[in-house]
Amino acid sequence: MRPMVTIYTRNGCHLCEIAEETLKGLQSELDFEIEKRFIDGDLALEAKYGEQIPVILIDGEHHDFWRVNPERFRASLERHRQRQ
Repeated sequence: MRPMVTIYTRNGCHLCEIAEETLKGLQSELDFEIEKRFIDGDLALEAKYGEQIPVILIDGEHHDFWRVNPERFRASLERHRQRQ
């Protein structure tokens, strides 16, 4: 099963757009799916993530926030796969 990478985002978030582009650039190499979830208007998600967006999760586990470092993401995804 391919890992699901979730991006918590807001409308008009420039860092979120960069994070999504970075992840899409890694997607074919690393074989994972991407899901975007907007926190706008969801009080629970806004309270949880606030200004930390974008927040990146791998199969529901927190990976990082604000920026995607490709090498760090590769390492996290590999560790995640080893635990599966």
